[in-house]
Amino acid sequence: MRLEGWHIVIIIVIAILLFGAPKLPGLARSVGQSLRIFKSEVRQMKDENTTGTADGEPVEGRVVNNPAPAAPTRNPGPETGQTPPSGTGNPPTNP
Repeated sequence: MRLEGWHIVIIIVIAILLFGAPKLPGLARSVGQSLRIFKSEVRQMKDENTTGTADGEPVEGRVVNNPAPAAPTRNPGPETGQTPPSGTGNPPTNP
């Protein structure tokens, strides 16, 4: 479907009836601000994408491997000169 001149006139008349004449300048202003913000964000995204690969040069980086899990540790026992925490170890024996 092609929009012709009289279609646009009908759309404008409906907009005036729905929004009222006092609200139309504010509506147009907010639409304009939204378009400016959108354009600036798109431009900023394009700039960010082009700065990483300027002049076709590859981006240098390094690959970081995940560290291996640490080996489980044991509690030091009497052989190291330390006593085990209370509640652990062998129960006392009565002679």
